Amino acid sequence: MPEKGYVAIVDAYSFTRRLAPEFVKAGYGCVRVQSTPEVPEVYGSSFSLDDYAGNIVHRGDLDETVKALADFGPVAVVPGGEFGVEFTDLLSEEMGLATNGTALSAARRDKYTMIETIKAAGVPGAEQLRITGEDELRRWHEKLGGRVVVKPVRSTAGDGIHFCDTPQESVDAYRALRSASNVFSQSNEGIVAQEYLVGGEFIVNTVSREGRHHVCDMWKTTRLTANGVLDLCDAVRLIASGSDDGHTLAAYARRVLDALGIRNGPAHLEVKLTPDGPRLVEVGARIAGGDIPHYARMGIGESQIDWTVDAYVNPERFDARQHEEYRIRHHFASVAMISSVRGTLRRYPHLETVEKLESLHEIRTLVSPGSAIEPTVDDLTYPMIVNLRHEVEEVVMRDFGTLRYLDGEGFYELG
Repeated sequence: MPEKGYVAIVDAYSFTRRLAPEFVKAGYGCVRVQSTPEVPEVYGSSFSLDDYAGNIVHRGDLDETVKALADFGPVAVVPGGEFGVEFTDLLSEEMGLATNGTALSAARRDKYTMIETIKAAGVPGAEQLRITGEDELRRWHEKLGGRVVVKPVRSTAGDGIHFCDTPQESVDAYRALRSASNVFSQSNEGIVAQEYLVGGEFIVNTVSREGRHHVCDMWKTTRLTANGVLDLCDAVRLIASGSDDGHTLAAYARRVLDALGIRNGPAHLEVKLTPDGPRLVEVGARIAGGDIPHYARMGIGESQIDWTVDAYVNPERFDARQHEEYRIRHHFASVAMISSVRGTLRRYPHLETVEKLESLHEIRTLVSPGSAIEPTVDDLTYPMIVNLRHEVEEVVMRDFGTLRYLDGEGFYELG
């Protein structure tokens, strides 16, 4: 048995692979809990048990799962990703450990309930409709006017999002989604229509302990219109917590966390700064995906993962530093290349130019030569990620502009 005990991590897959090693470094063993017998197709076999003393698979009997986990005597139950948020609430509450509880679990996963819950608590949120029929949707869109977003109430990674300028487009999106499955290979159990929020979109990553919230890192996303997608995210870049936008975002994020009952552990918020102020897009009660915590460490020196470890197993250190604002040591941008082609990729003709960028930190090739490539429509279809890091922000922004100049049909040679 490890010196300090065990930490249970629920539904740890590749996106949160860096979490368990940090608990191990702090002197704790880790046990993995899988909330369903089947692994969602999006994750496939994307996890390793090398960092875990055991792997408990929940097969529907909560008492049996609790008993199996109790044999390890865990000191904490931590979500390993979006798919495991609700089961983390259930297990941690059942075992009397630090928890967000189950009373508001649905509001932390269901995008419609989420927005209605924060609005009921006095936090500004979008106008929306849980769709129950085509005629209702058509009338609602006609009355609201303008652009509408139609999406599944439970999904992630930009899956199933439709931008609709007319009531008929909204109805068409609803028809497509109600017979589809979400990114977790589950049938869409509900669909929501929301007003389209105009403004810059930001990411706010936090960790909480007993209702005290720390803002770990914040990011500005950039967007473009491509391949029929209006707001396709093509990059995130680190922003200062002490900026005016940073203060506005942090204050709003804390109100959202309180409204949704997120009192313990990490959270990943997506927020738009509209002309009327900040408005929540959605929040996940887990660490950020896309390796953003790793990127934050590159820019700040620590990340949401470090703060998560402190919140659960080093509370004195968390409390002593909770109000601190972070300082950017290196400016960081993660840039997604946007494919416009479909076929078999032969090579990236301009890769040598990318490799010479002054702020280049790393190139992550997601579609290798010889593999099938398709147009990018969401977070799961990027062919390549280029990460930029430099002490001077302008160097990062120049190289970001160069990448956008290089990207396009000429960046991909098919064969």
